[in-house]
Amino acid sequence: MSSVFMNPFVLTAGTIVSAIGHGLAEQCHALKTRQSGLIPCDFFGITTGYIGRVSGVESHVITHGPSAFACRNNALADMACQQDGFEHAVQDAITFYGADRIAVVVGTSTSGILSAENAYLDVDAQTGFPPQTFHQSGTQDLFSLPRFLAERLGTKGPLLTVSNACASSSRAFVDARHWLEAGLCDAVIVGGADSLCRMTLRGFASLGLVSDGPTRPCDAARNGISVGEAAGFVLLEREGARPQVPALARLAGYGVSSDGHHMSSPDPQARGAIIAMQDALKQADLEPDHIDYINLHGTGTVVNDSMEDQAVSTVFGKKVPCSSTKGWTGHTLGASGILETMMSIGLMKSGFIPGCLNVTQLDPSFQSSVLTDNENRPVRRVMSNAFGFGGTNCSLIFEAA
Repeated sequence: MSSVFMNPFVLTAGTIVSAIGHGLAEQCHALKTRQSGLIPCDFFGITTGYIGRVSGVESHVITHGPSAFACRNNALADMACQQDGFEHAVQDAITFYGADRIAVVVGTSTSGILSAENAYLDVDAQTGFPPQTFHQSGTQDLFSLPRFLAERLGTKGPLLTVSNACASSSRAFVDARHWLEAGLCDAVIVGGADSLCRMTLRGFASLGLVSDGPTRPCDAARNGISVGEAAGFVLLEREGARPQVPALARLAGYGVSSDGHHMSSPDPQARGAIIAMQDALKQADLEPDHIDYINLHGTGTVVNDSMEDQAVSTVFGKKVPCSSTKGWTGHTLGASGILETMMSIGLMKSGFIPGCLNVTQLDPSFQSSVLTDNENRPVRRVMSNAFGFGGTNCSLIFEAA
C-alpha cells in the first residue's frame, strides 16, 4: 500500500532521553530486558507515588546559548541533542538546505516552570520580586524550547510550540508536515520535552490520578499514573530530497480529533480516539490488519485505559497486538509522543514488541489484543496514540523506510 500524502516524509535522524536511558539503544535495551526506570518519588520533598527521572539532568550544564535558557526542560533538550549523532545530522541538513530552511516544531506542556517555582520561593522580602537571575521568557515561557533549540543547533527557520497537554509532541508532527507541504521549509526538527516539576506532581496527585506504586497500564487493579520526564527530536524531511541520507522510518499517516468531552477525563464512548485512528489509517491508505503493533497511550488510569481499549477494539478488533510502554518511563506528558515515536523506530529495527510492564492480571473487560510479555516478531508498521487532557487525540503511523 502507498500513503496518500502528496509527498511522503521520512525521519532521517532521531534522538531521545528518558528514565530508561540516554539514546535509542539504551531505550531498546531496557524494553527488551523489561527493566523499568521508575523510582519512588523524592522530588523536592514530594513522596507520592513513583517518578521517571532522567539521570544526570540535575548536574547537566548547558554550554550552548545564553544563560537565560538555563532550566531543567532545556537541559533535557540539550542532553537529547547530544545523543544518537543528532546535532551532527542537523548540521549536515543545514549545509544542504541552509539554516533558514530548517524549522523547529516542538511540543511541551509545563515547559521550564520549575524555574519559576524556585524563583517564587526565593522572592525578595522587601520588593516581592523574584531574583534577577530568573528569566521567565527563557525558561517558563512555552516558546523557550524552540528558541533554545534554534540557538543550540544553529537553525534560522520558523519556530512553533505546540501545547496540547499529553498529545503535544505527537501533534507537532502534524504541524511539521503542514509546513513541509506548504513549502515553508525543507526540513523540520520535530519533537518535544517535558520535565518534572512540583506543579505536575502535586496537580496529578490532587486529581487522585497518581498510582501508589509503579504505574501498571491495563492491569485489572491499575490505579493511576507515574509521572516521568523526557526529551526527544527527529529530523523530518521529504523522502528522496537527500538520497545519500538513509531514513530511520517513514511518516505514513496521522489522524487528529478534538472531542472536548471534559478537561481531565476522556470521552467514555471513545469517539474522538476512534476518529483519530481511523483517519490515520485512511490517510496512510492502510487497512487495520496492515498495522503490526499499536503503542497505546496507556497511562494506567482506570478511565483512560478502558476508553482506549474500547477505541482500539472498535477499529482493530483483536487483530493487532498492542501495549503501553509507560510502565518503563512513566507518563512524560508533552514528550510522550516523541518518546514513543522513537521507541516505535527502535522496535521496527529490533524486531520485537514489548508487553505491558507491571501487569499482574490483565483487565478481564478488555477486548483488544493487549500483550503482557515481550514477543519477538517482525514490525514494519506501528501506530502510536496520544490522547491529551482537554480532548486532543492524535494517532501517528510510522513504517519502515
